[in-house]
Amino acid sequence: MAKPQLKQIGEYCWQIEPFGKMNVPGVIFADHNLINDIDEKTMSQVCNVAALPGIVKASFAMPDAHMGYGFPIGGVAAFDPEDGGVISGGGVGFDIACGVRTFHTGLTEEDINSVKEKLAESLFRDIPAGVGSTGNINLSTAQLDNMLAGGAAWAVEKGFGTKEDLNFIEEGGFVKGANPSKVSSQAKRRQQEQMGTLGSGNHYLEIQKVADTYDSQIAEGFGLKKGDLLVSIHCGSRGLGHQIGTDFLREMASQAAQYGIDLPDRELASVPINSPLGADYLGAMRSGINCALANRQILTELVRRVFAKIFPKAQLNMLYDVSHNTAKMEEHNVNGKMKQLLIHRKGATRSFGPGSIDLPPRYKSFGQPVLIGGSMGTSSYILAGTSESENLAFSSACHGAGRSMSRTAATKKWQGSQIVKDLAQRKIIIKSRSMRGLAEEAPDAYKNVSAVVEATANAGLAKKVAKLLPIICVKG
Repeated sequence: MAKPQLKQIGEYCWQIEPFGKMNVPGVIFADHNLINDIDEKTMSQVCNVAALPGIVKASFAMPDAHMGYGFPIGGVAAFDPEDGGVISGGGVGFDIACGVRTFHTGLTEEDINSVKEKLAESLFRDIPAGVGSTGNINLSTAQLDNMLAGGAAWAVEKGFGTKEDLNFIEEGGFVKGANPSKVSSQAKRRQQEQMGTLGSGNHYLEIQKVADTYDSQIAEGFGLKKGDLLVSIHCGSRGLGHQIGTDFLREMASQAAQYGIDLPDRELASVPINSPLGADYLGAMRSGINCALANRQILTELVRRVFAKIFPKAQLNMLYDVSHNTAKMEEHNVNGKMKQLLIHRKGATRSFGPGSIDLPPRYKSFGQPVLIGGSMGTSSYILAGTSESENLAFSSACHGAGRSMSRTAATKKWQGSQIVKDLAQRKIIIKSRSMRGLAEEAPDAYKNVSAVVEATANAGLAKKVAKLLPIICVKG
């Protein structure tokens, strides 16, 4: 494919006009600095997605976009099942429903100062983290199937959390249509001992302080005020999600041609939504989403147990839980007509605006909490979905900072031990079992998250509500 040519169509919006096999334009949301930093491979991936059958409106990239497997990370695309639209395993990725959940503690930094190291050590000891980490929960095949169908609701039934938690999770804690029988035995074996674990890479558990608020009305509606301490968990569906991706991507790539799909990149592995393999993948992928929701629910309970030992009166109430790597059927307005579309968000966050029937009553007048993760030493943000986002990019926003450097390049530039020392000077405690992992996830290996959030807000994709600073980070 020839080098894409960008045309600025708004202060924070850039377009690639259709050329070659593209069915729709490519649209990238960014400011001048971010757009200059987006490499040619990422733009080519935006164009490749635009060439898939049944795509609606455009192939979108959020301000944190960077190159991914097939789809760009930060990519959003909607497909119409009635117009030959596809489901793409590459458009969901391997870490199915990797996401962020944040909850209140009712505490301030002053409350934890005298026990800060003890709290960090307790979280590090009781929250399994790292490559191949296992927990204390060992599920039988039948129990796994129940978990894959029930998600966070299953975890609550087993004593991990409360029914109140479910009100503040997308889909009420589990997605319908999961089909555990379409998840391979190997995927289930990989997950048997991994429930309630953080995993590795960019996954983390952070204690964060609300450093600033930008919209007092929404901040109050979300229960946030300056100085509050929050807990955020970033992780996904662990080995099970990865194995679902491995199993189906291979099969989708081999079957694409029989449906007349000319894949511009084999990593875009896709089949029609209404095909047998498409239905099987949807059933397995939804099981992966439920696995991630159950996993974050169990981790929430483990965190509560740690806090209960040190702060017996603390109440850790859910703010919200959002998933990133998903494909979900949603109703959207296309040229004045409401249509059921399959929305792929890969490294992107759902961002429903005020009035959405999918929001809990508490947030209905404010829009969906959009949780933007930082990277150990950098800020995280809480935004709110906007009504504009529906027309801009099917109610979607960024999900984090987005990498600016590969993991290999990061390990050549930084030492994990030095990162720990540098962050300690800023009074941020880092706990990790892997110094190499810390180097791979060095804060400066990511884009400037504040610039990404500014571009997201200025583009109208979401509204800034609060800025969070890390105090303690248990790194996966």
